[in-house]
Amino acid sequence: MKDASAELKEWIASVEEYSPASWERLPELELYMDQVLTFMNKQLEPFSPDGERLLTPSMINNYVKDGVLPRPQRKKYSRTHLGMLMMICSLKSVLSLPEISGLLHGLAGEDGINGRYHEFATAHSDAMKEATARIADAPQQDKESLYRLALQLSLEANARRIAAARILNMFIEPKSEKEKDKEKAKKD
Repeated sequence: MKDASAELKEWIASVEEYSPASWERLPELELYMDQVLTFMNKQLEPFSPDGERLLTPSMINNYVKDGVLPRPQRKKYSRTHLGMLMMICSLKSVLSLPEISGLLHGLAGEDGINGRYHEFATAHSDAMKEATARIADAPQQDKESLYRLALQLSLEANARRIAAARILNMFIEPKSEKEKDKEKAKKD
């Protein structure tokens, strides 16, 4: 069994090698669901605990049903879908789906999501580099020090999540009672 320090160094190295696929590296050809899953799960592998799949067919279907992701054309997903899925998967542990939807639709503007995808990829890489540097630069790597660092990183993440949600909720229209009733009826 590896010690915690060696395991962290290995994880840091894998994250440092990672960067989200650039817009140009996203497949130009439209993909079927199984191809999307293969591509996306390979892209998200460094963030997957114990090789767990971070994206499933039912997740994609729910994103479409909830209006977070546009419907595929003839069961095929475009580069835009893949870019949006990269963003959704990176944000879903931090923001709610309505918040992610509001963010993606707010960012899309006239250029669509491809106009903002580069900003996302750069910000994602920068955030991961900062987080891994904090771990690598920690003066002590003993268990107690790592617990304190984990607490600090968790509190910072929570504060940033709250701030992001506050900003997004200023622009997200609350659902009317009629819309809530329609959604409830669909589920029943």
